[in-house]
Amino acid sequence: QVQLVESGGGLVQAGDSLRLSCAASGRTFSTYAMGWFRQAPGKEREFVAAISQSGGSTFYADSVKGRFTISRDNAKNTVYLQMNSLKPEDTAVYCCAARSIFISSSTSSQAYHTWGQGTQVTVSS
Repeated sequence: QVQLVESGGGLVQAGDSLRLSCAASGRTFSTYAMGWFRQAPGKEREFVAAISQSGGSTFYADSVKGRFTISRDNAKNTVYLQMNSLKPEDTAVYCCAARSIFISSSTSSQAYHTWGQGTQVTVSS
């Protein structure tokens, strides 16, 4: 089973950028589709972005499309979330997650079987 550890969160101002990383253990990372989710205080967990095993297919929530980019480096067992033009409403704990099958347009968290502990992103206005 893969284990996931996120990093890269922090406190930034509106309009700034951050790059989150999610490092995976084990040799099977390239067999997993990966996703990023976020959860703000008092709100439900929200899908952010997903990427296929090869990295050739990606999918984004409408709220981040054009501002966030998901990518992966299978040689480094790492998936990234580049976040540009950050807004206060992007403030949340961001978690990466792994699933066995990539389904384009799927925003459900239920199919993801492994989760990281999360990293806090705070965007001030």
